[in-house]
Amino acid sequence: MSIPEISTLLPIAQAAPGGGLGQFLPIILLFVGMWFLIIAPQRKRQKAHDKMLSELKTGDEIITTGGIYGTITNVKDDRFVIRIADSTKVELGKGFVANKLEATVAK
Repeated sequence: MSIPEISTLLPIAQAAPGGGLGQFLPIILLFVGMWFLIIAPQRKRQKAHDKMLSELKTGDEIITTGGIYGTITNVKDDRFVIRIADSTKVELGKGFVANKLEATVAK
């Protein structure tokens, strides 16, 4: 057989319809959906927590991630010194502060 005869026997490769970007569109939409449902809200919460940590000062009452309530007595670069009882002070890393307790007004 000659080359022209062999080439007529081989099937001609055709481009699949809907190829290219159309195949990746569902995956792209999935990532965009994950961004708006998971990643963006988490970043917003993290920014709010970082802002709260930067605004803490001596005298603020906090709760730690371990559930310990205390009052800040000293602010250092990477940690707080908190008073958890009359004569008990503990050094706590800034990442372990869960929330600042807001003062409640008695009526």
